[in-house]
Amino acid sequence: MAKPTGFIEYSRKDPHKRKVSERIKDYNEIEQFLPLELFIEQAARCMDCGVPSCHSYGCPVVNRIPDWNDMIYHGHWQRALDLLHSTNNFPEVTGRICPAPCETACTLGINDSPVTIRHIELQIIERGFQEGWVHPQISEKKTGKRVAIVGSGPAGLAAAQQLARAGHDVTVFEKDDRIGGLLRYGIPDFKMEKHILSRRLDQMRAEGVRFETEVNVGYDISPRFLRRSFETIMITAGATVPRDLDVLGRDLNGIHFAMDFLTQQNKIVSGDSLSTDDLINAKGKDVVVIGGGDTGSDCVGTSNRQGAKSITQIEILSKPLESRDPENPWPEWPNIMRSTTSHEEGCERKWSVLTKSFNGVDGQVQSLECVDIEWSHPDETGRRSFKEIPGSEFKLKADLILLATGFVHVKHGPLIKKFDLKLDGRGNIQIDSNYMTNAEGVFAAGDSVTGASLVVRAIAQGRKAAEGLNYYLNQLS
Repeated sequence: MAKPTGFIEYSRKDPHKRKVSERIKDYNEIEQFLPLELFIEQAARCMDCGVPSCHSYGCPVVNRIPDWNDMIYHGHWQRALDLLHSTNNFPEVTGRICPAPCETACTLGINDSPVTIRHIELQIIERGFQEGWVHPQISEKKTGKRVAIVGSGPAGLAAAQQLARAGHDVTVFEKDDRIGGLLRYGIPDFKMEKHILSRRLDQMRAEGVRFETEVNVGYDISPRFLRRSFETIMITAGATVPRDLDVLGRDLNGIHFAMDFLTQQNKIVSGDSLSTDDLINAKGKDVVVIGGGDTGSDCVGTSNRQGAKSITQIEILSKPLESRDPENPWPEWPNIMRSTTSHEEGCERKWSVLTKSFNGVDGQVQSLECVDIEWSHPDETGRRSFKEIPGSEFKLKADLILLATGFVHVKHGPLIKKFDLKLDGRGNIQIDSNYMTNAEGVFAAGDSVTGASLVVRAIAQGRKAAEGLNYYLNQLS
């Protein structure tokens, strides 16, 4: 452990954030770093808890959190970085955008504020880049085995790096014009500037990973071509099919899926010129975001930066409690009320709201009809139902509506159909314990298997799938 009495002596200190009045004028990152002295004190708060639930329960990649906290406290930064990289390929990503289930599982969090694990992770990796400690890990021996990875999100990139370091020839195919998938086009720059991703991709190229952009596998190249050209294939496409809202007026102009909106802005920040005819912009508009998750929050932050006249975010679920329910005990993820940096920047929030219809004039949306609902208590299976509250109908003015209602599953395109891959009841790809599908030599990982989930879970899946694929290739030798 770090300092035996650290958790008694020091209180939690969160990193500072740029002022709202300043940050809504640009797309630069919001969060700043802690001063070194305070940072080391935060590492010192990691206590001798015996069974570190942050590591064993809370972290999908099983980060060795107590170990690198100890190294930081004793000044062994490079050793801390090595420990961090031993479980996580992209700590500079998770250190910025992970919701930190490790912190909600921190033993100190039972009756005090948990250790600032996520930010400690971030400062370790950024110190590593600053000092030149992060360098390509090039395999000394090449196997000659060729691996195709379809999709360049966190699962695909993690798998690609692990397999390249195992000596295989890895090619990553991406349908978009830049590598990164969700990390590139789904995460706003005010949460993660994209040079952070490009920096890691340079390392991967030096390690031998080849990237092919603007290649939509199944359309631009056939599954049969992949079979002929590669010993193995891994599908790491995202769960990109959005959940739609099938209500009257859905076909009106001004109603868009959240990812279309976010992707456009990320492209603009990256320097792309987009046609004004297709541009989705919130400037001067009354914006309603339907959906209360992270994607909805990102829409709020982006709308504020574009100069929205007003922003309202509505959620069909009931308002969360301010503190843990007794039936939601530590170290489970707490279903409590949370506000993001985007909410701090200005937004009206409503819960337990059902959208009934969209209204418009001359094909353009102008408002939506809503009603308040009441949720039942969970039944014996844990499910809840709702009913409309009579007389609670209301209207919201809106000339831009963004649907952030989640994602259904991976797209069931030619790749899945030609390989005749088995799907589960939710439309996700089925795999065995080694992450291989029912098609010999075809593996899958990430959101294509789990449905839309956390970036850190995708990284964990990519690493495990790489291990399974590597084992398979070794058996072919």
